[in-house]
Amino acid sequence: MIDVRPSTHATHPTGTGAGRLLVAVYGVLALAATARGLYQVTTKLDEAPLAYALSLLAGIVYVVATIALARDLRRLAWVTVGFELVGVLVVGTLSLVDVGDFPDETVWSQFGAGYGYVPLVLPFVGLWWLWRTGRTPDAQATSSAATVG
Repeated sequence: MIDVRPSTHATHPTGTGAGRLLVAVYGVLALAATARGLYQVTTKLDEAPLAYALSLLAGIVYVVATIALARDLRRLAWVTVGFELVGVLVVGTLSLVDVGDFPDETVWSQFGAGYGYVPLVLPFVGLWWLWRTGRTPDAQATSSAATVG
């Protein structure tokens, strides 16, 4: 079971500072991907069931990741952003290799080309942000001193 309580150790909250921009981008992508996925599943699921189901799944993952990042639910954020990274890499690769299962674009197809490759870049930024804000202030000071000196 994933612990969804906010982090209690000395870290920086994920949804503050520059994290607000990250949460905003996740929020916009969550709305766009969920709306697209819902439309595809409800109107033309029979045309490309795998692609459209994955499109809706991507939207749901973005919604959960947005909430997790905004509320500093670190473990949930790690899981959803990691799942997102795996999803965009797997679906992106499959959409290029096996076009038959992906006859129409989805959020993650062709590594998010239809969304300006934001779906490909965003999980890397999200994971970096979780790592960066999850370090204790002492570890950050030690790391900064080591790179400056």
